[in-house]
Amino acid sequence: MKKGIIVIIVIVLLGLLGCNKYNGLVKQDEDVKNKWGVVQSSYQRRADLIPNLVSTVKGAANFETTTLTQVIQARASATQIKVDVNDLSPEKIQQYQAAQGQLSQALGRLLAVSESYPELKANQNFMNLQAQLEGTENRINVARNDFNDAVKGYNSSVRSFPGNIVAGLGGFKQKGYFEAAAGSEKAPEVKF
Repeated sequence: MKKGIIVIIVIVLLGLLGCNKYNGLVKQDEDVKNKWGVVQSSYQRRADLIPNLVSTVKGAANFETTTLTQVIQARASATQIKVDVNDLSPEKIQQYQAAQGQLSQALGRLLAVSESYPELKANQNFMNLQAQLEGTENRINVARNDFNDAVKGYNSSVRSFPGNIVAGLGGFKQKGYFEAAAGSEKAPEVKF
């Protein structure tokens, strides 16, 4: 009789522990999804600013059209990549990041070339858009860092004991991180 009661108590305690761990994983999974939404929102804000920037730059006489075309094409490519919030695998994150990286490079070239156009640099609309893009890039960086922090906590729970058992039973899988773009360890060369 005593052994039966002890077994029941142990089973109930293990069940409660499992439920608690499962609920914790659900909360962390939702936090990761939320942080991913903020990342996407930040990138969308940048994409929304680009048509205004391109229109302002087009107004500058003799501006290089190839640079503008590259920005427009990179924006189109970046906005076509969609990542399912339920499948944040490292491969999907890298795909998304690569498309956004191409857009970042095109914008960087646009801003560098614009330095050669004094009338453009003096244009208040251009200066405002440039400041907004800079602020947006900062927001993107903060959002990516917050996302990586959420993924770290989630992945730690999924991989550690007894979370790994509950995660396996509940279908929770590790999420991918944002990583530095290839070549970003080299400082860009600035020429005037």
